[in-house]
Amino acid sequence: MPPKSRQAERRPARPVTITAVVDPVAALASENLDDNLYLYDTNRIAGSSGFGTPALHSRVRKGDTLLWNVIPLECETFVALADIEIDPRIAEPTRKVYPGTDIVFWTAEVKQDLTEPALYRLSFLLGTVGTPFTPNARPALAGAAGEGKERR
Repeated sequence: MPPKSRQAERRPARPVTITAVVDPVAALASENLDDNLYLYDTNRIAGSSGFGTPALHSRVRKGDTLLWNVIPLECETFVALADIEIDPRIAEPTRKVYPGTDIVFWTAEVKQDLTEPALYRLSFLLGTVGTPFTPNARPALAGAAGEGKERR
């Protein structure tokens, strides 16, 4: 039997959901999102790390579908993901709204396998403040090859 090609050995692409849990009341009171942002993803089994911190490193592969969403700890205070800045060679996030609601989420497809982490930046709208809050800590997409130099 002939050996399998590398393409045939690749596992199928998968969805990876990245959830931002935000404490908007504390963030607004302290004007600090870093201490009030907790990121999680659905890919821990593949090696994602930094769960519960604003510096989550999500393990991904080319073809994976990413979905970013937000859960506020205080449901009566408005929170929305306003923007995602990432190298467009890696992914191009698109803002979407769940049908029949005003709930925003973002999606993107990973365009290439990563040999080093690709940092990205999240910005959030909180309460009635018109200027987005952006944490200093930056999450990253990381490939199966392990940690290396960070791509900015």
